[in-house]
Amino acid sequence: MQNDFEQARALFVDGVAHFEAGRLHEAEQCFEASLKLLPGRASTRINLAATRLRQARPAEALAELDEVLAAEPQHLDAWCHRAAALIALGRPADALTHSAHVLGQDPGSATAWHWQGLALEQLRRFDQAQQAFERVVALQPTQADAWFHLGQLQQRQRQLPDALHSLDRALALAPTHAGACSQRGWVLKELGRTEEAAAAFERAIELGADAELHRFVLASLGRAPGPAAPPRAYVQSLFDDYADGFDEHLVEVLGYQAHQRLIEPLLQWQPQGFDSALDLGCGTGLCGSLLRPMVRRLHGVDLSQPMLERAARLGVYDRLDCADLVEHLSRCDEQHDLVLAADVFIYVGELGPVFDGVMRVLRRGGLFAFSVEQAGDGQASVLTTQLRYAHGLPYLRDLAARHGLQWLRADALPIRQHRQDNIPGLYVSLRRG
Repeated sequence: MQNDFEQARALFVDGVAHFEAGRLHEAEQCFEASLKLLPGRASTRINLAATRLRQARPAEALAELDEVLAAEPQHLDAWCHRAAALIALGRPADALTHSAHVLGQDPGSATAWHWQGLALEQLRRFDQAQQAFERVVALQPTQADAWFHLGQLQQRQRQLPDALHSLDRALALAPTHAGACSQRGWVLKELGRTEEAAAAFERAIELGADAELHRFVLASLGRAPGPAAPPRAYVQSLFDDYADGFDEHLVEVLGYQAHQRLIEPLLQWQPQGFDSALDLGCGTGLCGSLLRPMVRRLHGVDLSQPMLERAARLGVYDRLDCADLVEHLSRCDEQHDLVLAADVFIYVGELGPVFDGVMRVLRRGGLFAFSVEQAGDGQASVLTTQLRYAHGLPYLRDLAARHGLQWLRADALPIRQHRQDNIPGLYVSLRRG
């Protein structure tokens, strides 16, 4: 028995060493072997669970932790790790109850505050999440990851100098923290410190951050060639994150009117209304409510599922699809007599593939109406410092002519505001002959 204990202990120690060195497969093997010798040891099960969490296997981690808590219901470390597993499984409300349970017995647990902060962030309770991470750094000021999360939350709350301070603290503690370096670049960009922002993004790429995304941002700063289109993951995450307060921020804060200005003249061209309309990049359905009275069938498509869930609540769309709009246009079997895209092409870039797809689904005599941010006449498609694309009027006229579309109208009017300045736009109506 003593020999089993010693062997189990040695395997446990080896497992911890492998875990700390990032050798997760070897760590898992050691912990499993140790448990065969001493099956009931809670610390070994918790370390095995932590290893499986690091391996992105939260369900298996949860099973180990349940075994611990069945034997020791008040094992606080197991409760903390279970909160971590639940966050990884997308169950932040359950994780919050777990972290609260630990904090009820140990208010000074930095680990529990950490998981509570992440759970609150997933639940979009950002003020409370920030407070949780403020507690973490107060309790453990040398925890780089906590400073990183705090900086992210401060940036979200527009506390930019505080965010920069937190991210600097994170990088002082962990100079190779790619996430903190990247986030620092975003803060510096928002502060208008372009040179420093570019250096931060370049360093983030060196540290292993998403090269496609960061080169896209560098292009907006004039430090790299502009890509024909933005990274798909960037656009999707932007709008997934934006879904909850999208309508209010866009209309009330940014003075957005593109949906109204684009739709108002449609009945001038087709007074009897439309049989079928396709709302490209429909988002939360701002256009849908205005289109519904003039169309028999209304179809929306968007890359963001959270946006579509908001749109579905309006009850105005007959069908909603989650898809990239160019891919959707290339495979859609339906035909429409109206295709509309309000403030969508700012996240598309080169519009040739879009026009190709529209010609595939637009019936003869049908209308294609869209808005864009207006670039200078000498420019075709240009990436702005705001990570949006602007398009020139001659470029749009050329696209319409090459695709056999009749030019009906192009109104030069603002799209939205940015820092109290109007963003110039074009509202274009075309007809397929």
